[in-house]
Amino acid sequence: MAGNKSYTIVEYFGGDDGYRCGYCKNEKGNFSHGMWTHTMTVQDYQDLIDRGWRRSGKYVYKPIMNKTCCPQYTIRCHALKFQPSKSHKKILKKMSKFLSKGELPKGPGDGLGADASRPPCRKAKDVRKERRLQKEQMRQGADGDNQPKPLEDFINESLPDSSSHCLEVRLVPVNFEDPQFTASYQQSVALYARYQMAIHGDDPSACSESEFRRFLCDSPLEAEFSPDGPEVGYGSFHQQYWLDGRIVAVGVIDILPTCVSSVYLYYHPDFASLSLGSYSALREIAFTRQLQKQSPKLSYYYLGFYIHSCPKMRYKGQYRPSDLVCPETFVWVPIERCLPQLENSRYARFNQDPDAGDARVLKDVGRVMVLYRRTVMPYAAYTRKRKGSNDETEVQQYASLVGQDCAERILLYRA
Repeated sequence: MAGNKSYTIVEYFGGDDGYRCGYCKNEKGNFSHGMWTHTMTVQDYQDLIDRGWRRSGKYVYKPIMNKTCCPQYTIRCHALKFQPSKSHKKILKKMSKFLSKGELPKGPGDGLGADASRPPCRKAKDVRKERRLQKEQMRQGADGDNQPKPLEDFINESLPDSSSHCLEVRLVPVNFEDPQFTASYQQSVALYARYQMAIHGDDPSACSESEFRRFLCDSPLEAEFSPDGPEVGYGSFHQQYWLDGRIVAVGVIDILPTCVSSVYLYYHPDFASLSLGSYSALREIAFTRQLQKQSPKLSYYYLGFYIHSCPKMRYKGQYRPSDLVCPETFVWVPIERCLPQLENSRYARFNQDPDAGDARVLKDVGRVMVLYRRTVMPYAAYTRKRKGSNDETEVQQYASLVGQDCAERILLYRA
């Protein structure tokens, strides 16, 4: 994919100290390993996220799953097999109604439904059931093989030809030399600050331009192109949602060899009732399917981390079919098989194969390369030069975390 001169350089920080958890607010319950990435190939990052890592800007971290207060499991959706649920269809219809009639729906966007304290009207429920059966019969009569409508059709229906508003989605590479990116940069910065203050209650100092750049623009991934890859290439991108000539939402994504990985989403608070978080996820799944036509192995949509112990983060499990990665064997397991275990315990080994070894343990790290005083040398030579220190243990721990294949390519930076 990348040229022979492409490589990854990281500084490994370890993971001994606990710090504040953003989910349960435990002051010192969050434990993770961390690396600062000077540069990283898209294949190395693909390998890392398949072992439970995730990036925030140039910082790449991996929760210590059996120790941290809120275990975070990497989740992926099978984009090609995805079918929108009833709630997903409602979100797309809500967007269609807004674009065509210009009316914003009332109330909150994602997460709230009917008043649970009121019993359902039995008569209305029976009527809905009857209508549903009638529609199903009509559909079967009109279509002999009864194929479900694909996601793309629902999205296209949400974008009417004659409408009060015009919605356009633009893919822009995160590159300050790209004219589209630089032309929209200040508008993106202002939107990010507005979102963080209104939705997350951040102080203005916490959502400055420098913070925006560090978090959502600085990326270790260099743009890469491959003959069998997508036309837009691999790397980090902003997917901008333009409504009537202004940006109202931005989805930050990484395009990798086998997936589109969601990094973050921020949007204009005035449009929160449109459920833009869910709407953008549906658009990103459709985008993954589009890229797969150009690059057959690119067929998954990664939603980041699934955190079962945090109810507000369980929504990621609604994009089916989906898998969670086993924290011990790094095998993908259907989420339906994982949920019963997570109901009983925050931490669980999903792979039930007793013969599957612990993939976290590696015996041979002799081929790990280390950048020592800016000189590349084999790991064995590095340990001889640093004899008497505990660096060997640290590098062995690092190699077991990133995986043998990845460790043989990554250069561990020691200034």
